[in-house]
Amino acid sequence: MLSFSLCNIFGVSQIKVKTLTREIVALASEFGLSAVQEYRTPDGTRIDIAILRDGQRLLAIELEASFKWFPQRVLYNVVKAHRAGFSELWIITPFNPNPGWVLGYANELGISLRTMGEEKVLPELKTFLHSCT
Repeated sequence: MLSFSLCNIFGVSQIKVKTLTREIVALASEFGLSAVQEYRTPDGTRIDIAILRDGQRLLAIELEASFKWFPQRVLYNVVKAHRAGFSELWIITPFNPNPGWVLGYANELGISLRTMGEEKVLPELKTFLHSCT
């Protein structure tokens, strides 16, 4: 049986979820902040990584490796972040997505939404964390 992924077909690299998660957790720790994996929200959903300072919700990070239903996944992530009390949401994806109208909806909810590739996460996160301390 042939095994392949859409990422390989389109020449897009897949997200190294475990490695990236470990690096994010370590970087947050360097700044004296907590990075909680699989953060459980009050309504029972989960956010891939939550950056917290003394319980204050600073940043929700979602790792989206699936191209299928991408706008719907982004919308779901925006709703989860909003309901959990985050004002900042980053979606890390190997694709070059356009969240379209979901970006406007996130702004209406008071959520700052950014999408980026894996290669940008750590430098951007370092800058973000520096501004939080």
